[in-house]
Amino acid sequence: MRIDLLGSGAALPDPTRNHTSIIVTVAGHHYMIDAGHGATLQMMRQNIDPVAVNNIFLTHLHYDHIADLGFFMISTWMCSRQVAPTVYGPGGTAEAFGHLLEGGVYDADIRARAQYPLRKKNRHVLKPEVRLIEPGVIFEDERVRVTAATVDHIPPEICDCFALRFEADGKSFVYSSDTRPVAAVEELARGADLLVHDCTFPRTALEFRDKVGVGTSAHTSPFDLGALAQRAGVKALVPYHFGHFDATNPVLRKHLAGHMPIEHVGPDLLEEVIEDIRKSYDGPVHLARDGLRFDL
Repeated sequence: MRIDLLGSGAALPDPTRNHTSIIVTVAGHHYMIDAGHGATLQMMRQNIDPVAVNNIFLTHLHYDHIADLGFFMISTWMCSRQVAPTVYGPGGTAEAFGHLLEGGVYDADIRARAQYPLRKKNRHVLKPEVRLIEPGVIFEDERVRVTAATVDHIPPEICDCFALRFEADGKSFVYSSDTRPVAAVEELARGADLLVHDCTFPRTALEFRDKVGVGTSAHTSPFDLGALAQRAGVKALVPYHFGHFDATNPVLRKHLAGHMPIEHVGPDLLEEVIEDIRKSYDGPVHLARDGLRFDL
C-alpha cells in the first residue's frame, strides 16, 4: 500500500500547500480521499493518472476537501475516461454533484463539448454513482477494505464527517479527516501502520479562535494528537491539514491575522508542533507536505 499526500494545507489560499487530498494505491489501483483544490494536477506531478481513479471517498463537504471535484470530473472526461467514478460521501454528496455537473455550474461547458462525437461517446462518465457513508465497513474489493468512523468537526445537522481506515496486504492506514481528538479515531487507528491526523492549529491558535469566533476550533492540537497516537499504538504519525501557521507569504499572513495571533506565525512553529507531539508520542513523526509519499 502506498500513500501520496497531494495537498497538506487548510482552507485559506496558501502558495506553499494545496488543499486536502490523498491517494491510496494498492496493487496499481488508486483510491482518492477528498478532492481539495489542486488535487488533479498534484496527481499528475506524482505520475498518477487521474483517469485511473475510479473510487473517491469524501470525508465531509467543506470546500477545501471538495473544490477540485469539477476540475477532476471534466478534465478526466476530456482525457477519455470510460468509467464513471463511484463517490462515497456524507449526506449532501449527491446534491453537490447535482449542482456541479449537468444542469449545474458546468452545464454550458458540458453541453458545448458534448457536441463533438468523441466527447458525446463518453458523456456517461459525468454521472458518478454516489453512495452514502455510514460508520462501519463502507467499501471492500479484492485489494482493500475501508472502514469509516464518525468524527467531531461540523455540526451533524449540517454535515457528517468521517475518519477512514484502509487495510490491504496486512497493512493499515488511517486518515482522521478534520476533527477534535475523539475516541472513535483512537479506536479506528488502533495499531495502524500510519496515522495521518488533523493538526490544523497549535493550542494558542485554537484558544484564539474560540475567543474571537472566526471559525471552528473543532481541530486537534499537537499536544492532544501526540497523546492520542500513543494511546492508539500507531507505528508512525503524520500531523496533517496545517492551518498556515508556518506561513511566510506576506499576503497570506495579512489575511491570517484574524485567525490566530500573527506574532506566533512562522516556520519555527513546526518545531513546536514536534515538541508538543513528543511530550506523549515516541514513534516516528513526519510533518505533512505536498508530495510526501509513504510505502507500507
